[in-house]
Amino acid sequence: MKYPAPLRPDSRIAITAFSSGVPKSCHPRLDRCLDDLRRQGFVVVEGECLRSNQCYVSASLESRARELTAFLLDDSIDAIMPPWGGEIAMDLLSVLDFDSIAKAKPKWLAGFSDISTLTSVITSQCDWATAHCTNLMQLHRLQQEPLTANTLAYLGSSEAFSQYPSEKYQINGESYDENPDAVFNLTESTRWKVLGGSQQGVAFSGRLLGGCLDTLCHLLGSDYLDLKCFQKRYSQDGIILFLENAEFSPTALIRALLGLKYRGTFNLVKGLLIGRNPSDEQHGQSLTYQQALSYALKGLEIPIIYDVDIGHLPPNLTLINGALADVSLIDDRGKIHQRLI
Repeated sequence: MKYPAPLRPDSRIAITAFSSGVPKSCHPRLDRCLDDLRRQGFVVVEGECLRSNQCYVSASLESRARELTAFLLDDSIDAIMPPWGGEIAMDLLSVLDFDSIAKAKPKWLAGFSDISTLTSVITSQCDWATAHCTNLMQLHRLQQEPLTANTLAYLGSSEAFSQYPSEKYQINGESYDENPDAVFNLTESTRWKVLGGSQQGVAFSGRLLGGCLDTLCHLLGSDYLDLKCFQKRYSQDGIILFLENAEFSPTALIRALLGLKYRGTFNLVKGLLIGRNPSDEQHGQSLTYQQALSYALKGLEIPIIYDVDIGHLPPNLTLINGALADVSLIDDRGKIHQRLI
């Protein structure tokens, strides 16, 4: 596994929206986040595919691919941070030259949601470590929640770091166009849980790989995200798959997970981490998300931890795709220790 250099003051961070761009109403928020990067000593390189948004994307496919490729191949760039996710980053996969990317100096590609369409594939295709973590637009200087505030520090680690569950998480937050200084509205108590089996706890290890289920359910098993090949390359370590649900209702979640189950995806992993789902009331279904998980994943002989700090109900862990991780949840005490080896 090839790890990018740890972020330091004077590291060059490129900002490009290869999925959804930032409309004018949210430019004040974007500017605050970019100014905070500069305040911390980073050099910000702002791309052209950033400050507009039409038909769910910042620019044409050709423009987004050209700019992202330029940053990925530029050895003066240390990290690439899109402002946030979006909907159809998948359209880039057929036009990116992964052979050329694999030969370039690795740099951090960081974010979650639709960003994981690229982070998971680049780790799988190029053996670059990438980061599933808080998006740039959430990295406001007033945001003091520890997992979020330490995101760039985790990307500055050179050997290993540990993370623990948050204290509280957000269900509903303010919009950035109405309040460019919005921070998380942390109202709900966090509790990681073991799905089925022993409620005393579980512990397992392996190399992390994963992202947003809404997009990865279409990619896992394809040539772009061939988990079987990845597992063979790191057979001594095994894989921990992590998934988070952005928009699936409980029944849609069942279909997505059963599709992976039928393709043998879960037979290739040593453990499964599942992020928090939307509130049960959001989709108006009588089936709960916990029931959906139990139904879709029953019979799997791997440890499964759910309601983890991953995804669209912040805060987010920083999970390094490709890192060797030790995961435990013992007596309600959760921990993820990642080794960058």
